[in-house]
Amino acid sequence: MSGRAIRVRGVVQGVGFRPTVWRLARQHRLTGEVWNDGLGVMIHAYGSDEDLESFILQIPLHKPPLARIDSLEVLALDGLPQSEEFCIVASRQNGVETPVAADAATCADCLAETADLGNRRYRYPFTNCTHCGPRLSIIRRVPYDRCHTSMAEFAMCPQCQQEYDNPADRRFHAQANCCPDCGPKVWLEDNHGQMPDCADPLTHAAELIRQGYIVAIKGLGGFHLACNAADADAVNRLRERKRRYAKPFALMARDMETIARYTILDEQEKQALYDKAAPIVLLSASGETLAPGIAPDYDKLNTADSNNIKPSPEGEGWVRGNQNKEECLFSSPHPNLLPEGEGAHVLGFMLPYTPLHTLLLQDLDAPIVLTSGNISDEPQCTDNGEAREKLSDIADYLLLHDRDIVNRLDDSVARLMDGQIRLLRRARGYSPEALILPPGFEQAGNILAMGAELKNSFCLLKNGQAVVGQHIGDLENAAVQGDYRKAIALYRQMYGFRPERIAVDHHPGYLSTQYSQILAETEAAVLAPVQHHHAHLAACLAEHGVALDAPPVLAAIFDGLGLGDDGELWGGEFLLGDYKGYTRLGCFQPVALPGGTQAMREPWRNTYAQLLHYFDWQTLQQDYADLDVMKLLASKPLATLATMIGKQINSPPSTSCGRWFDAFAAALGLHGEQVYYEGQAAIALEILATPLFADERPYPLTPTLSLGERGPDSVSILSWQGLWQAVLTDLKCGVDKARIAARIHHSLAAATVELLNMLSRQTGIDSIVLSGGVFQNRLLLEAVSGQLRQCGKTVLSPQHYPMNDGGLALGQAVIAAARAI
Repeated sequence: MSGRAIRVRGVVQGVGFRPTVWRLARQHRLTGEVWNDGLGVMIHAYGSDEDLESFILQIPLHKPPLARIDSLEVLALDGLPQSEEFCIVASRQNGVETPVAADAATCADCLAETADLGNRRYRYPFTNCTHCGPRLSIIRRVPYDRCHTSMAEFAMCPQCQQEYDNPADRRFHAQANCCPDCGPKVWLEDNHGQMPDCADPLTHAAELIRQGYIVAIKGLGGFHLACNAADADAVNRLRERKRRYAKPFALMARDMETIARYTILDEQEKQALYDKAAPIVLLSASGETLAPGIAPDYDKLNTADSNNIKPSPEGEGWVRGNQNKEECLFSSPHPNLLPEGEGAHVLGFMLPYTPLHTLLLQDLDAPIVLTSGNISDEPQCTDNGEAREKLSDIADYLLLHDRDIVNRLDDSVARLMDGQIRLLRRARGYSPEALILPPGFEQAGNILAMGAELKNSFCLLKNGQAVVGQHIGDLENAAVQGDYRKAIALYRQMYGFRPERIAVDHHPGYLSTQYSQILAETEAAVLAPVQHHHAHLAACLAEHGVALDAPPVLAAIFDGLGLGDDGELWGGEFLLGDYKGYTRLGCFQPVALPGGTQAMREPWRNTYAQLLHYFDWQTLQQDYADLDVMKLLASKPLATLATMIGKQINSPPSTSCGRWFDAFAAALGLHGEQVYYEGQAAIALEILATPLFADERPYPLTPTLSLGERGPDSVSILSWQGLWQAVLTDLKCGVDKARIAARIHHSLAAATVELLNMLSRQTGIDSIVLSGGVFQNRLLLEAVSGQLRQCGKTVLSPQHYPMNDGGLALGQAVIAAARAI
């Protein structure tokens, strides 16, 4: 008989890992024991060499669905077993904590039980096991034991306790285990606190939704507001009451077949919908239609004659226009053109991820709107009392339960772009999963990265791993800031973490930076400022496993705003860099932001600033007086803005690509007056461009478009005068605005590729990073990536962590670690 000590590290606690080991050990006729400790799972196994080797090989192959093995180390073990059989023994704590698993969608076995009339969990909305159910959303502290979760107040009945104690049961040590006799209860009440007379709250809630009522639903990580997605009046009432006037609503459908009635589904998109994380997946709309108010911008643009794309009568191509005048577009579909001529309409769908949602949806043929349960700009409600106070003016009814939501978790959002599913918001289902850092970071100290001001998330770096927290939101809101501090405190406790360094954004005005200064003093930690766009670059490198000592890469980082090393606001940047540092090689032409933050809310300001920068305003007014954009600008206080820009009063120069998009969107009549959410104008420009994008080309490149003068620091400056001239000429000639939008996208892609290729020739570097929130534009990402690959370049862009500021903390952490190492 031989012995082996087997150390397993990763997400291996609270996910059914020890019972799996127990079953495998018995199948291989082994004796010994397995237990949890602060490093993961420890196994002492005894048996023949052949059985031991087979057993060790089987462990990774049979790991439970929620487990993740980061390492499996095997050492010879002397001595004899303590027992004649293989046993699961009590946990041993040694001061180090192991990861908590992310919340997971209901597994097939639990769903089958809720649908089985003879099962004691029939139609029970809180059915779960070690393979699924709540994790981070219910934990108050570690270790992950029931007494440290919001299930502590629900004592298990004898039957549930028997399951919990039986290693052969899939509910062995399932901390949220419960049933109708001992677990949480669900009920329905109206917005006055009265309970309607109904036998089944879920069935009644579904009927209310079908009839057009708005129902607030307490879910896994927060409240949602639901209504019938096919009922235009209900959707419009929800928008009005919630004060969310433009941003698209998320949808939930009971099954994949229902989603397929309204969208085009790629195989990767189906896999993303079925994933245990159950994110919202942005899909191309096709087939049956839903209420126009679900995505107002999409519907406005896609119902216009200029965007009415449909198959030609002969079925051999595509035409655009109305019944009186049709224009032939092209003879065959293109990979970038959405199939069946459905324009750019996108719908965000998810599948039910708890038994409560499954039971609610099973009686509804149409999808439901399932949007965050809040008033716009506030965080989701998580508490029953808070929901009654804040949502009663929005919802007609509230579907409540008595299991506390300890940690708010927004729904994650993903989209298929450039051949990969990419996370745009990383929260429920993904956090707090850890990223194993690339070679070279093994000895990095404890680093806390604080993230950005908008779309905030934070990051803990410890023991060669990076743990990025869930999407927190915009820190300008006081309640979001409270969540931010609470979440950081929880993660520090979960990982026994005390920071040696605190990485922050270079911008001193960010609230995350200001809080970190207080924290650094309290913890006696070193404050490590990191430049915003460098952090975007480094986050992408870390995700793709690029080693610490790897050669530098080129990068195009396009976003809204980030403070540059020169004190100016950057956002259209071409960098050469690695984890330790970077050099700025190129940028967009700096143009004033008249009104500062007001220019982010009113796109017309950016249009005016761009035109004033490149042209003589009096001449422009004479030459293009009949254009709608010139009439819009004529109604504005331009003399005041001109003075502000000329005297540099609250008009900082900026290279922002986000504001560049705003300027062109407003020129084409898209949200020129005001935007209601970040990126609205840019998204509208992408929507408008999408149907014609495949058939269009860039404007002929002029010297001013390709490369401007070299700046004082040898920085190549992209000037857009030629592009503006071409766009104004097209507008004056009456060219379709959808066609102009497509040409603008192509021109930006062509100029980006041209400059990157030139920098590649100069530096001899062929690896290129594309990141920043602007690259969430599918047309731009796919065009630039595709053209660079045709030129033989290696293209890296974020997939598992957002390319927007939601991924910034990861980059901050690895930069601080690299510099310390």
